[in-house]
Amino acid sequence: MRRIAALAALFCALASPSFGAGIVVALDEARTIAFDRPISTVYVGNPAIADVTMIDGTHAFILGKAFGATNLLALDARGNQISNQPVAVVGRPDSTVTLNLGAAQLTYACGSSRCETTPTPGDAKDPYDTELSQATAHQDLGMKNAGAAH
Repeated sequence: MRRIAALAALFCALASPSFGAGIVVALDEARTIAFDRPISTVYVGNPAIADVTMIDGTHAFILGKAFGATNLLALDARGNQISNQPVAVVGRPDSTVTLNLGAAQLTYACGSSRCETTPTPGDAKDPYDTELSQATAHQDLGMKNAGAAH
């Protein structure tokens, strides 16, 4: 059994891309990135995985939108490549608990004394759809009430 676990760990290490020199961002989180020189154009290879918003000529926010890997390409005003970095969108291992019930998966975000369900890609369809629709209804009600206050 130990041999199988060791082989599985080795396979994962060899099969997983290395993002030591790249950008790693957690799902549904944003982080700031900086460029050495001013850039005028920035692209994300797969905008379904990550999105980028420029703050100024040398700083941007990158948002993790879905699990996966893509790249970020930055060009200067002349179209010269300034940066081409791998981007990995990962889970938050410090505050996320994944419960596997057979083939079904449920994800929870945990704080100091409580865990709340958090719909995450890969979760079982019915709980995911229910949680997502409740969260959307809650946000819509908040927006409606905020508009009524003005």
